[in-house]
Amino acid sequence: MGASPGTLVHVGEQKAETANITILDYSEAQFEEKQFTDAKDSFPFKDRPSVSWINLDGLHNVNLIEDLGQHFGIHSLVLEDCLDTTHRPKLDDYDSYLFVVLKMLYLNSDKSRIEDEQISLILGQNFVISLQEKAGDVFTSVRERIRAGKGRIRKAKADYLMYTLIDAVVDNYFVVVDELNEKIDQLDTEVIENPSPETLQNIYHLKRRVVEIRKSVSPLRDVISRLQKGDPELLDESTEIYFGDVFDHILQVIESIDADREILSGLIDLYLSSVSNRTNEVMKVLTIMATIFIPLTFIVGVYGMNFEYMPELKWHYAYPLVWLIMLIIAAFMLFFFRKRRWI
Repeated sequence: MGASPGTLVHVGEQKAETANITILDYSEAQFEEKQFTDAKDSFPFKDRPSVSWINLDGLHNVNLIEDLGQHFGIHSLVLEDCLDTTHRPKLDDYDSYLFVVLKMLYLNSDKSRIEDEQISLILGQNFVISLQEKAGDVFTSVRERIRAGKGRIRKAKADYLMYTLIDAVVDNYFVVVDELNEKIDQLDTEVIENPSPETLQNIYHLKRRVVEIRKSVSPLRDVISRLQKGDPELLDESTEIYFGDVFDHILQVIESIDADREILSGLIDLYLSSVSNRTNEVMKVLTIMATIFIPLTFIVGVYGMNFEYMPELKWHYAYPLVWLIMLIIAAFMLFFFRKRRWI
């Protein structure tokens, strides 16, 4: 706080021990892959006629990112946004490059939690720079397609590479949404069969996570919409149709997330109703028991007064007769309650 605009400070958790640069340089006829730890090693790839994908894992090395940005002509405000991992998805259009921020969602190793990571993409004339918080991402299939030369990616320009990266991130949203739906189904069954305070906590936790996911996904709709009408110098018209497909996928994801949020709200109401019904059932049983014992208590109370001239006190069969009367009354009341379907 208080620093001048463009001050490079890493905001967020350090998720990688070291910062590494991976470069995939390719054209239809050639392919080259290298790894560096020094930004200077990537400088020759700026002006190559081929397409260069420069991927940096680890945002804590501010000097490395600053050197990379200065050589590729990236504005300090863009680098500042790259280092701030709290940004919402957005698109900034500069004269010579496009800057895109989006969130990558994925399941951790044991699939118990859904995590997010900020991805920054910078599209130049012949290069794409991607900056990630740590190694490991959803771009494995993109790398394999580049290495194998499958599809049109090796034949296309850098704008198509950026599309494939964004498309890979969006496609993984469906995996996350499917996992959310599975968790919601489990909670739905649990709420109906065996609701507990832990169930309510799990519902609230999942609902908060759904809201966070929507905040990460929803702004991307405007980003993709703007990319469809982007700078013609950096985006070919042939690529616009692909961004249109991504836009449709984003809408599907947002609709699924909104549906999940509504279902979770309904589960909270269902949980409260279920707990209330269980309480009502308990109260009904206790009320029936108390109702049965009211006349029995009256009889016992009358004959517990022990007045001297109560005729039944000295009668030989008085005690068993009172028991018989009380059992008949209890049986009659049980029969009456069952006939009225109260129990």
